Formats: sequence, structure tokens, C-alpha cells
Amino acid sequence: MGVPRFWRAIPNRYNLIGSRCTSCGNYYYPKRVVCPHCRRRSEMTSYTFAGEGKIETFTEVYVTSTEFEREVPYIIGIVKLDEGPSLTSQIVCDPEEIDIGTRVRAIFRRIGEDGDKGIIYYGTKFTPI
Repeated sequence: MGVPRFWRAIPNRYNLIGSRCTSCGNYYYPKRVVCPHCRRRSEMTSYTFAGEGKIETFTEVYVTSTEFEREVPYIIGIVKLDEGPSLTSQIVCDPEEIDIGTRVRAIFRRIGEDGDKGIIYYGTKFTPI
């Protein structure tokens, strides 16, 4: 199996996949095997999030590791998904385009690479709707 095919075979790399408790109905990201609310009394099922939500808080990053130097400044925020869970992610836009409460959607973008000739990694970031 070649490297590109290997990464495509991991659905979590390309989707927001979490879990949902069949007892209480709560959603979790990342995926969990036990519901923290119901404990072992429930069953967790796989759930693919729609990828929309709102910004709860954000900051603009000016100093970073050498891996992200070419992207400085960039925005990191906490996004609360419509289904409930919150996650930290890069927000792809100009700082003037967002504020707390701005609606965002998930997008698939380049995150990094292993050196100049290595594997390029992709993942989920968010952008204003």
C-alpha cells in the first residue's frame, strides 16, 4: 500500500468523526469508547459531524515554531460544533473577518509536512461561513 493510499484509508484524517451516546444522546469529539456522563450503562456509536459551528474564542499567533513560520500570523480558535462538542482549530481568514460568535464551517487544508521532500499532512481547519 503506497503512502497516499495509506492516509486515505484512515477516515479520521479526512472527517470530523466522533461518537454519540445511545443513552443520553451526547456527542463527543474526539471519539470516545465510554460516555463520561452515563459511564458503562450506554453504548457509543460512531458519528460524523456536519462540520459547522461558532467561534467561542480566538487568538492571533505571531510567534511559532519553524514548522509554521511561513503562516505567521495565523488564527487559532475554539469552535463549538452545532452538535455540542468544542475543539481547537486553526481559523483560515483575516482577523477582521471574525469575532466571538461567528459561524464557521470545516474545510480540508494542508497542515504540515515531513521536511522539504516528505509526506504532506492534511487535516481540518475552519473558515467563516
